[in-house]
Amino acid sequence: MLDLTMKRATGPVIRLHPKDNVVVARVPIDPGTEVPGEGVSALGRVPAGHKLAAVDIPAGHPVRKYDVVIGFAGEDIPAGGYVHTHNCLMGELQRDYAFCADFRPVEMVPEEERATFQGIVRPDGRVGTRNYIAIASTVNCSASVVRAVADHFTPERLADFPNVDGVVALSHALGCGMEMTGEPMALLRRTLIGTMRNPNVAGVVLVGLGCERNQISGVMEEGGLSTGPMLHTMVMQEVGGTRKSIEAGIAAVRSMLPEANRATRQTVPASHLMVGLQCGGSDGFSSITANPSLGAAMDILVRHGGTAILSETPEINGVEHTLTRRAVSEEVGRKLLERLRWWKEEYAAGRDTQINGRVSPGNQAGGLANIIEKSLGSSMKGGTGPLMEVYRYAEPVRQKGFVFMDTPGYDPVSATGQVAGGANLIAFTTGRGSMYGCRPVPSVKLATNTPMFRRLEEDMDINCGVVLDGEATIAEMGEAVFRHLLRVASGERTKSEILGIGNNEFVPWQIGIVG
Repeated sequence: MLDLTMKRATGPVIRLHPKDNVVVARVPIDPGTEVPGEGVSALGRVPAGHKLAAVDIPAGHPVRKYDVVIGFAGEDIPAGGYVHTHNCLMGELQRDYAFCADFRPVEMVPEEERATFQGIVRPDGRVGTRNYIAIASTVNCSASVVRAVADHFTPERLADFPNVDGVVALSHALGCGMEMTGEPMALLRRTLIGTMRNPNVAGVVLVGLGCERNQISGVMEEGGLSTGPMLHTMVMQEVGGTRKSIEAGIAAVRSMLPEANRATRQTVPASHLMVGLQCGGSDGFSSITANPSLGAAMDILVRHGGTAILSETPEINGVEHTLTRRAVSEEVGRKLLERLRWWKEEYAAGRDTQINGRVSPGNQAGGLANIIEKSLGSSMKGGTGPLMEVYRYAEPVRQKGFVFMDTPGYDPVSATGQVAGGANLIAFTTGRGSMYGCRPVPSVKLATNTPMFRRLEEDMDINCGVVLDGEATIAEMGEAVFRHLLRVASGERTKSEILGIGNNEFVPWQIGIVG
């Protein structure tokens, strides 16, 4: 368990647990540098965020970080030696899933004391943090039309509608050349329907070509949707082609703008917040600063009645037992294990993917040796509370508290599933510097270290590197992150929104064959 009150050391290394046999370089360490408190000197250069052996680690022995086995020594590693992908190897790990053994009910904040934000209340009671009109394509063949319609509505053309945050195109590369039945089509439709229903969306124009496999009628029927003043449908082959379809789409949006503009913000409890948790471009500091800080913020949110969605299934591989032990029931725990089994035995078996061991070049450069080490940090984003439910990709999230959604680790695909599930806010940690933005849901980016934050300050919203610098505790940072999320939910713009990023991040998961 992390000590949330401890300020991080300001020496050259950080010891994360008394039982660890590695320490993490806080700053670049040169050969011969003495490591205070460890009784060793660096035998070679160790980059910031990377690991150094605190004791001799014989070949085949576990490498421990946070008192968790992240790999096995591929050779004899002397004390003071550099530990990374060349000598920290993957191996079979014994895991005790111990369903529900660590389950503890959440101690809720009394309702009269719960935090609030300024949200947009929809007619059905759902609450948004933004107010968009969406132009959605059923198939890639109508993608150019929906983008042209969205591009028409520049800030100047929306000036008379100040309560509308924008018009966003939900275009994608799917919808035809795929199975007409089964999970691939069901997943695409779940994603489209869920995003159209997201509380940040005031109205939708759904555009199809006409001959595609993913017919408008199928989407409408599966979603229980009906056309009306704030939901229009259009078939290009019936309207008269590209130009006429663009004109009709523009006219449909114009008809919605006055009603969408009537939306105003009002005070609502933080229980209406549903935060999708993401990490990308992770580094060796992710598990020390940004991820546990975000986890502390999610513990606060859950105590206030809100929802935190942890995802990226490959990035819990190796630490899934820490989640099954916190599951509300064995059924929920087994749902999580079933999703991992599907990934390993059916979806990614025998392929050079992250879940099978090797992380991206950027992750490796940042100090992460393998997927187990990355998962150790990634899972921290969800906080320390009980796991209340497990969802398939893009399923509607109805359970309050800390939940898990099965998604890939690829951020745009993962976040698209969370938004379709109902997330009205995204919190995104990064150590290398991700430039991710999202529409119609604002994305708050949390930097793991101060040098990167300063270098990329136009893109980063929060600097969690102050924990590494010894200027704040995890608990203090968690409270600051929580308050920042409330401000963004109330309308404060994120860095990605200021830069206008988020028009290309609707990326449904393609799991089926293309034929």
